[in-house]
Amino acid sequence: MKFYVIGISDAPRPYLPPEVIKIICQGRVFSGGKRHYGLVAPYLPEGAEWIEITADLDAVFGQYHDEVIVFASGDPLFYGFANTIKRRMPDAKILLYPTFNSLQMLAHHLVLPYHDMHIVSLTGRPWPAFDQALIERAGKIGVLTDRVHTPAAIAQRMLDYGYCDYTMHIGEHLGNPEKEQISTMPLADVVDREFEYPNCLILVGDDQRPRQFGIPENEFSLLDGREKMITKAPIRLLSLQALELQEKRVLWDIGFCTGSVSIEARLQFPHVHVEAFEVRPECEALIQENSRRFGAPGIEVHIGDFLNADIDTLPRPDAVFIGGHGGHLKEIMARVLTVLTDDGCIVMNSVTSPVVHTDSHKMFNEACDELCLKQEPATRIILNDNNPIEILKCKKK
Repeated sequence: MKFYVIGISDAPRPYLPPEVIKIICQGRVFSGGKRHYGLVAPYLPEGAEWIEITADLDAVFGQYHDEVIVFASGDPLFYGFANTIKRRMPDAKILLYPTFNSLQMLAHHLVLPYHDMHIVSLTGRPWPAFDQALIERAGKIGVLTDRVHTPAAIAQRMLDYGYCDYTMHIGEHLGNPEKEQISTMPLADVVDREFEYPNCLILVGDDQRPRQFGIPENEFSLLDGREKMITKAPIRLLSLQALELQEKRVLWDIGFCTGSVSIEARLQFPHVHVEAFEVRPECEALIQENSRRFGAPGIEVHIGDFLNADIDTLPRPDAVFIGGHGGHLKEIMARVLTVLTDDGCIVMNSVTSPVVHTDSHKMFNEACDELCLKQEPATRIILNDNNPIEILKCKKK
């Protein structure tokens, strides 16, 4: 198969070079979205076959044959349809005729250098890549929007998590001289505004807040004010090190309580997706409050008994931290093993107290034996006058 992929702007009569006009005149099968057809219909030869690109891509590609001339927005390699063709038909020949993409056009209007811009697509995609850009304090973020991830929704999310020091530049109908509109305003002024679609935006900011490495436990909102219910900062960081999050993708935090481990993981390893579980309903508001306080969006929260939770639809973890088990450690670990990736690991902390008897370490050892897990040497640490804590870790054999 052979594809000619032609990038066009939103102009009512988009400019097409003579070479492209010649290709169109000699073509027979054409394809693109409904909006593209409205723009290029006057250029199509008589008797042209048009295959509309819809969400059912299997049906769309099933209609393609021989040579197809595809119209796409902007640069078809920039989150565009040329990538879809390469993915679905890697042996197809592609001849590309791009134009400027929407973020380039917006940067041109603003006379804003964009070589250092962190680009995120929210078009039909969830928040994680955008959240990562915020956590990493990107100073310039270009965002492709959709009808759900609107400028107002994006501004509200940023304000909710304390990323307030950004200015938003919004471009509507870029490339269409009759409708094109450029707006620049602070985030607070965006949340109550509606902008015509299609649009894109560029965020420019100078967030001077330091990314803390080990959040002091006294800065968290605590469960009933109990300081002993939170993992201390040095133990938290050692636990994250044991989880090997620098090379992991999905962390499950079971028994999150205040959310300190989940939040620290998001801030130190923003590429990691976090699923947090807790049996106590009052902890849901607690983790939300702490997440907003420290600017850690994107933690998925599940309230209820982990042993009864619906985990089959969740992303499989390659790192699991067990912060609380309510005496059901063996059952929890057994259930985790049904979804843990082959290279995954399980980490938990065990407190040794001469006053309060705890058998968490013993339960962990027994669970590892029964489930055929390989234990790594425990790390034992004492903080000030506190009881010793052991960081326990195991993997599949």
